[in-house]
Amino acid sequence: MNEVYPMLSVEEARRRILEHFQPLEPERIPIMEALDRVLAEDVVAEMDIPPLPNTAMDGYAMRVADVAEASPEKPARLKVVADLAAGYVLEEPIQPGTAVRIMTGAPIPPGAEAVVPFENVEVDGDEVLVFKPYATWKNIRHAGEDVKAGQVVLPKGKTLRPQEIGMLAALGRPTALVHRRPRVAVLSTGDEVIDITDPWQPGKIRDANGYTVSALIRKYGGVPIRMGIAPDTIEALTDKIREALDAGADFILTSGGVSMGDFDVVKKVLAKEGEMHFWRARMKPGKPMAFGEIQGVPLLGLPGNPVSSTISFELFARPAILTMLGKKKLEKPLIDAILVDAVKRKDNRRHYLRVWLEEKDGQTYAHLTGDQGSGILLSMVQADGLAIISEDLNSTPPNFPVKVMILDWPEVA
Repeated sequence: MNEVYPMLSVEEARRRILEHFQPLEPERIPIMEALDRVLAEDVVAEMDIPPLPNTAMDGYAMRVADVAEASPEKPARLKVVADLAAGYVLEEPIQPGTAVRIMTGAPIPPGAEAVVPFENVEVDGDEVLVFKPYATWKNIRHAGEDVKAGQVVLPKGKTLRPQEIGMLAALGRPTALVHRRPRVAVLSTGDEVIDITDPWQPGKIRDANGYTVSALIRKYGGVPIRMGIAPDTIEALTDKIREALDAGADFILTSGGVSMGDFDVVKKVLAKEGEMHFWRARMKPGKPMAFGEIQGVPLLGLPGNPVSSTISFELFARPAILTMLGKKKLEKPLIDAILVDAVKRKDNRRHYLRVWLEEKDGQTYAHLTGDQGSGILLSMVQADGLAIISEDLNSTPPNFPVKVMILDWPEVA
């Protein structure tokens, strides 16, 4: 069995998984529902923004020639003929020797060539005194200064942040064409697993994995479909998986049932109902893992231990969900830190250690969150990130430099 399904590196396992995923088909939705979604088309401006030249500040719009000889000793005197607020236009051209009192954002009157700020003039009845010359277009924003008609403003593949939502609004776009969210079925397996509302009995454990995985799916942009718990039989698991397919799942995640025990049924169902590609990765926690397809829908079998399940999700399921969303940045950035605690091990697997972080004297220090067993869910609760110890290190001394993957790093690309 091990020769047929060799132990793969994390990178190779991820590569093989992601070969089976691509961005999902697009849907058009209101822009207020499109935050953090990925555009499936180029957004092209249909008009200039701003559409007309407008003033960058409150002041007086006037002709440059009328103040060309202005000086403190001999100011130019201009008659104020109109007030112009933002949102209104003045159709009559400005005449020689006159000025228009204008507020920020208002379109420049025809014939006006510059704006003198309020603080640079002196008001004398219905006239203003200007004490220096002004260059053409001074304090005026040009039409199309922000966006020009025909310009690709937001390219296909762009993740929509609040500023992109604002740009769509500025362009008069009430909707956006984005890749739809993946529907991800979540199924826990095992005779020992009970729902969180069931009374506890000796030998039973509550379904923490089903809720953790569902929350992670939602966090990274997917739509979780909770399928409940399947007991350790091929028939029960097969029925649940078929229910997930009937529910329109784009991706199926199971937890438990993927190791080498007699009752580990996920890989058996994959082999019987579809195709299994591999089921071991060179990592700790999280070595046992099944991946395959049933009726063209990818299925990833996560380990049953809660820490293993969560870390395996971060490394393999999260990039798959992001790919279906159309995102390009699939890996979380790593930061440099000093691992305060010594680590001893001898299994030649890459270790992902749960750590909390401390900033001191310009340096980041990582501290183990306590017992690192794959069943210690509290080690994840207390963790800021995962310190990575490479496969070729059998031990590390105290204060060893490591890379740390921050668990709550935002996904934006």
